[in-house]
Amino acid sequence: MEEKKHKTGFGAQMMYGMAEFFNGGAFVIIGSFFTVFLIKAMGMPPALAGTVPLIGHVWDAITDPMMGNITDRTSAKMGPKRLYMLIGSFATAITFVMLWVPFSTKSTAAMFIFYVIMYCLFSTGSTILMVPYNGLLPDMIDDYALRSKFSNVRMIWSTLGSMVCGVVPTLLITDPTKASMYLKCCLIFGLCFLITCLITVAGTWENQHAPVKSRLVDSFNHAGSVFRNRTFRLFIGIYLTGQCGTDFVTGMAVYYVDDVINGYGNHYFTYLMAAIILSQLIGMLIWGPVMAKTSKRTTILIGAPIRIVSTLLLIPFSNEGASIIPILILACGIGIGNAATLTSIFAIMADMPDVDELVTGVHRPGVVSGMSTFARKISSGLSSWLIGVLLAAVGYSEKIANAGGRQALSTQHGIALVFILMPVILCVCLFIFGYRLPMTEKEFNVIKKEIARRRGEDNSVTTDEEKQICEKVTGLSYDRLWDPKNEWIGRRMSTRVVK
Repeated sequence: MEEKKHKTGFGAQMMYGMAEFFNGGAFVIIGSFFTVFLIKAMGMPPALAGTVPLIGHVWDAITDPMMGNITDRTSAKMGPKRLYMLIGSFATAITFVMLWVPFSTKSTAAMFIFYVIMYCLFSTGSTILMVPYNGLLPDMIDDYALRSKFSNVRMIWSTLGSMVCGVVPTLLITDPTKASMYLKCCLIFGLCFLITCLITVAGTWENQHAPVKSRLVDSFNHAGSVFRNRTFRLFIGIYLTGQCGTDFVTGMAVYYVDDVINGYGNHYFTYLMAAIILSQLIGMLIWGPVMAKTSKRTTILIGAPIRIVSTLLLIPFSNEGASIIPILILACGIGIGNAATLTSIFAIMADMPDVDELVTGVHRPGVVSGMSTFARKISSGLSSWLIGVLLAAVGYSEKIANAGGRQALSTQHGIALVFILMPVILCVCLFIFGYRLPMTEKEFNVIKKEIARRRGEDNSVTTDEEKQICEKVTGLSYDRLWDPKNEWIGRRMSTRVVK
C-alpha cells in the first residue's frame, strides 16, 4: 500500500518541533530550580536534594526500555507513537505540577520519600511522551537532509522552551525560600507543555510498519542490544556529555549568581539565563545551515571548543562585586557553543534506528529512542546528583541558605570552581566522542542503500568500499549484519531468533 504524501514544509516542521518546548523547557526549570526548591524552600540537605532526581532517573532504566518495546509492539490507526504521545501529554503535564507541591514535615526522611515518589511519577509521564516522540521522525522522514531540517526546527523549539522556562520563572520566583511561588509558576508551565505537545500530536504522521513481535519481559534484553552498534555507543557518549554539560550550567547558575557574585536580588540570574538562551536561539539559526552543508558532527567539533573557552574565561570574574557585563558576554559564547552541539545531537538521533536496523534486520525505533530518552534523563539526574554532592563537598549549608544568609568565602570559591570546571571536563569528552563519530551523509546513504538491498528493494551489488563503510559505522563485520540474533544480549543471543 502506497504511503500518503504529507507536507514537509516549514509549517509541518514547526508542528513537529513544538513538543520539544516541553523537553527543552521542563528540564531547565527542574535543573535550575528543583534542588533550589528542595534546599532553600523545603530545607532538605543538599546531598539528599541532589539524589531525588537521580533516583527518578534510575527508575527510567526500567520504564524507558519497556516503553520503547511497547511502542514497537503496538498497532494503532493514528500510529502507535502518536497514540502514546497523546496519553503522555496529559500524564506529563499533571505530574510536572505535582513535583512542586509543598510537603512540609519535620521528618527529612518522609520529605525525601515524598519527592522521590513525585519525581518517579513525573519521569514515568515523561517516558510515555518522549520515548515515542524521539522515535517519531525516522517513521516520518527518510531523507537525510530533510531530517536535519526537522531536527533543527525541533531544536529551535527546544531553545524557545529553554528561553521562556529559563527567564520567566526568575521573574515569578522572586524569593527562592517561598514554596508557593514555585507551585504557581509551574501550574502555568504545565498548561503550556500540554498545549504544545497536543499540537505536535495533531500535526504529525507516521508511516505504518508491522508491529515487532516480542514479549514485554524481553524489553531489557532488546534495549541492551542497541549498544552492539558502534555509532550508537558514540552517540550516547555525545548525548550524555553534551546534555549533562548544559544541565550543569543551568543547575549551578542560581548558586553561582546568588552565592558567588551575590547578584540574585539585582536580577543577574535573569540576565545570565537570558544571555545564554537568546544567544543559543540565534546560534540555532546559524548552525542549522552549517550542519546541512557539512555534517552532523561538524557542529559538535566547532561548538564544544567555543563552550570550553567561554567557560574558562569566567574564572577572573567569579567573585562578589565583579562586573556583570563580561560575564554576560561570555554567557553568550556559551549559548552559541550550546546551539552548535545541541543542533547535532537530535539530528544524529534520528539516524540511529537505521543503523540499528542494519545490525538487527528489525525496524525498532521505539527501542532505540527508549535508550536515547533514558540517556537524556540520566544526564539530567546525574547533573542534579553531582550538583548536590559537590555543593555538600564545598561546605554548602542548607540552614544558611534557608535563612537567606551568605555562604562562607571558601564555599563561594568552591561553587565557582564547580560551575566552571565540570562543564569544561564534559565538553572535552563531548569533543572526543564527536571526533570519533563515523557517520556523515555519505555513510548514511550507504546504510540506507544496504538496508534496501537486504529488504529486496535494491538489486545492486555491495562494493568493497560500501562493505567497509558498513563495518566502520556498525562496528561489526559485514557477514554479521542483518541478523535477528543481534537483538539479544548475553547467552540468549546465540539461541533465540525473533521471527
